[in-house]
Amino acid sequence: MSEKEDKLRGGRAVEGRVVSSKNGQMRVVVVEQRLAHALYGRSINRKAKFVAHDELNKSNAGDLVRIRECRPMSRTKRWRVIEIIEKAPSD
Repeated sequence: MSEKEDKLRGGRAVEGRVVSSKNGQMRVVVVEQRLAHALYGRSINRKAKFVAHDELNKSNAGDLVRIRECRPMSRTKRWRVIEIIEKAPSD
């Protein structure tokens, strides 16, 4: 499947930071969400970790990436990296 076809396919897409890129083509991405409490209106920060597949193995820890839901690839991998939005600054 080409990258262009993958961008056009359905599924939820979210943006997040790569926190781990140690296992081959597997990436752990943290998605942060800021929302208002339903009753009190106070802002709440929510974090969710997703395990994503990086076919081209180009993203590294610290990169801002867009991931999209896909078919299950393993026990925990249900997302695919579709683009790198911002590279992490290299030291």
